[in-house]
Amino acid sequence: MSRDHVHPAERSAADAGAPFGSAETPFLELLARGASADAYEQPVLLARAEGSPTERIVALEQAKLLALRVRAELEGRRRREAELSALFETAHDLAGLRDLDAVLQAIVQRARSLLGTDIAYLSLNDPARGDTYMRVTEGSVAARFQQLRLGMGEGLGGLVAQTARPYVTDDYFKDDRFQHTLTIDAGVRDEGLVAILGVPLMLGHHVIGVLFAADRRARVFEREQIALLGSFAALAAAAIDTANLLTETRSALADLERANEIIQDRSGVIERASDVHDRLAELVLRGGGVHDVAAAVSEVLDGTVEFAEATTAPAGALEVSRIEGHAVRHDDDWIAAVAAGGELLGALVLRGHPGLDPVDQRTLERAAMVTSLLLLARRSAAEAEQRVRGELLDDLLDARDRDPRLLRERAARLDADLDATHVVLAARLDVTAADADQEAAARRRLWSAASHLAATRHGLAAARDGGTVLLLPLDTGDTATALARSTARHLGTAVHEAVTVGASAPVENLAAHPDAVAAAYEEGRRCLDALRLLGRSGDGAAAEDFGFVGLLLAGDRDIAGFVDRTIGQVVAYDERRGTDLLRTLDAYFACGMSPARTKDELHVHVNTVAQRLERVGRLLGDDWQGPARALEIQLALRLHRLSAPAQR
Repeated sequence: MSRDHVHPAERSAADAGAPFGSAETPFLELLARGASADAYEQPVLLARAEGSPTERIVALEQAKLLALRVRAELEGRRRREAELSALFETAHDLAGLRDLDAVLQAIVQRARSLLGTDIAYLSLNDPARGDTYMRVTEGSVAARFQQLRLGMGEGLGGLVAQTARPYVTDDYFKDDRFQHTLTIDAGVRDEGLVAILGVPLMLGHHVIGVLFAADRRARVFEREQIALLGSFAALAAAAIDTANLLTETRSALADLERANEIIQDRSGVIERASDVHDRLAELVLRGGGVHDVAAAVSEVLDGTVEFAEATTAPAGALEVSRIEGHAVRHDDDWIAAVAAGGELLGALVLRGHPGLDPVDQRTLERAAMVTSLLLLARRSAAEAEQRVRGELLDDLLDARDRDPRLLRERAARLDADLDATHVVLAARLDVTAADADQEAAARRRLWSAASHLAATRHGLAAARDGGTVLLLPLDTGDTATALARSTARHLGTAVHEAVTVGASAPVENLAAHPDAVAAAYEEGRRCLDALRLLGRSGDGAAAEDFGFVGLLLAGDRDIAGFVDRTIGQVVAYDERRGTDLLRTLDAYFACGMSPARTKDELHVHVNTVAQRLERVGRLLGDDWQGPARALEIQLALRLHRLSAPAQR
C-alpha cells in the first residue's frame, strides 16, 4: 500500500518509533472521525509493510480489536438512542394529536428508517365492509400494492390478525403458513417484496390493523427489531384510539349542546385531558421519572395517583387491565396496567375516585403507557451500565488491562474506587432447574440481582463459570465473612432461591495489582466449594472461616495461601529481624507446649523462651494457643518446613 493513501494520523503514529504505548493513537483517530470498520486494518497493514517489530504489530492488533469493540458499542448506543428518541418523539406527537394521518405517517416513516427496510406500511380493518385496507405506505412504488383491499384472514396480515401475534417470513412466496390469494400475491410481486414482518395493532384484546416492515431481498429480522416495530404499533393504536376518542367527544358535545351543565362538564374533562397530555409530553422530553408522571396525573385528575410494583397491586384487577388494555375499577380505586411487549412492569393506581369520567379513564391509561416507556428507557440505561461493570471486572479477572491509570478512570466512571479494600465473592444458585432454559433464566436473575447490588455498593459484578462474581468494597469494621453472609441473604431474597457465596480474604490496591483479583476469585470459589461440600447451601463464608479444613475440601489446595494466612506474620518478622520465632514455635509444640522443656531443647534461658512466645502472641493474636488455632499453626509450620527446600 502506498504511504500517500494512508491517513496522516495513521502515518504519524506508525513513524513515531512504534512505542508499545502509542499503538492506540491511529485507532483513536479513526474512532474520532467515524471511519468504517475496514479502515481499522490500515495501521496494521502499514506497520507490516514498513517492517515494524513484532511487538509493535502485536500491540496494533490488540489496539485494533479494542477499538472495534468500542466502535461496535458506540454504534449500538447510537442505535438505541435513535430508537428511544423516535419513540419519545412519537409519544410527543400523540400527546399533541391534531392530524391522525400525520401521526400515522410519522410512525411508519420512523419504523422504516430505524429498521432499515425498503418499505413500511400500515393496514386497518374496515368493519363496515368486512375487509382490511392500506392506510399508510412509505417507500412503496407500486400503485396496485398501495390500493390493496384484502379479505379477512388472507395473506400474512390475516395470520397476524387471527393470532394477535407478530409474524415474519424470510421469503413470502415460499411460505405456506398463511393463505395466498391472486390479488395479494400480485400486489406483493409488483412491489418486489421478499421478507416481510407484521405486528398487530391492538386495542384491548381486539386487532384493529397490522403494521408491516418489508424488504425486497431475503432478510432475517432480529428480536429487538420485532420488539421495536411492536412499540410503534402500540403507539399507532393509541393514536387511532385517541383520534376515535376525540371524535366521540366532539359528537357527544354536539348531541348535548342544549344541556349547558353537561357541556361545561365535558369541556372541563377535555381541558384536563389536554393538560395532562401536555404535561406528559414535557415530562418525557425533559427526562422525568415514574413518580413525576404520577404526580402530574394526580394534579390533573384531582386525586391521588401512585405507581405500584406488579407484586403489590391487586392481582385480579391488574391482570384484567393488562389483557383488556384499559383501566379497570377495583373497589373505590382504578387500576391501569403498565406493560410493554406482554411484560407486566407495574400499575398506576388512582385512589378513592370511584366515579371516573371515560376521558379521565383514558387519561390514566395514557399515563400508564408513558410510564412504560420511561421504565423501558431506564432499564436500557441500567443494562448498559451493568454490561460496562461486567466488562471491567472481566478485564480485572483476566488481567487484560494492566495500566493502573486507565483502570482507575474506568472504575471512577462507574463510581467505584479500586484503591479501596475489596473482597471478591463467588455466588452460585443452589437449585436444579427442570430444563436448560429455566436454568439459564435463573442464572440471568442472579446476574441481574448481583449487578444491582454491585451498583448500589459501588462495586462490580460479572457472570462467570455458571455463577456470578462480585467485587465489593469492604467497609471499615466489617469482615469478609459478614459481607459473604449478607450477600448470600440479599441475593437469595432477590431471586427467591438459595444462593451460596464464598468470599476471598480482603485485597488492596487492585489497580496496581490486577492479578490479585484473579487469585482472590479462585480463593472465593474454593470457599464456595467447601460450603457446598459441607451441606451449607444458601450460606456465605470467607476463606478465613475454614482454616486448614478448607485445604482438605478444596479441589485446588492453596497451601502457600494457608501458610501465609496462618503464620505469615511470624515468617515475615523472622526474615526482617533475623530472629528464631519459627524455630521456637516448632520446639514449643514439640515439647508439649512446655516452656521449661523448650528452653532445654533450644539451649536458651527460660526468659528468652517467654519473650519469644510473647512476641508470637502479639503477631498471631491472644488466642493462638487455643486448641483450634494451635492445630492450624502446627499444620502451617509443618507445611512451611516441607516447602522450604523447594524454595531455596
